[in-house]
Amino acid sequence: MPIRVRALEARDKPEWLTLFQAYIDFYKATVPGAVLESTWHWLMAGTPDFHIGLVAVDDADRPIGIAHILFHRSTWSPTWYCYLEDLFVDPAHRRTGAGRALIEATYREADARGCTRTYWTTQEFNYRARTLYDQVASKSPFVQYRR
Repeated sequence: MPIRVRALEARDKPEWLTLFQAYIDFYKATVPGAVLESTWHWLMAGTPDFHIGLVAVDDADRPIGIAHILFHRSTWSPTWYCYLEDLFVDPAHRRTGAGRALIEATYREADARGCTRTYWTTQEFNYRARTLYDQVASKSPFVQYRR
């Protein structure tokens, strides 16, 4: 059965939190609980041109993957850009097409808003995900710096 993607809903909070925390743990990062709550609030606020949350769901409509999307203006284009800030699929549901379905749903959201660029980052060592990303997007030559 094809993976279905839908908008994140209030009833998804327990599964969303589990998936988001697993994503954070994958990157060996720490995010304070207050930030997680703020993120949930932004995703639930429904601000159409800011944050959108998507979930890939199983046959029972339980979230098995998440995508957090951020839309923003560009200084290089008169249009909007789409940043896929977070993308994660439960390891037990990988290789089911859930990651691809979430990326394709992100592209549809970006296209609906006239975005001229959709982009995301991943760590160099994330080889399994990069195998998919190489199939659905072009790797940028840019290097990211942080402070």
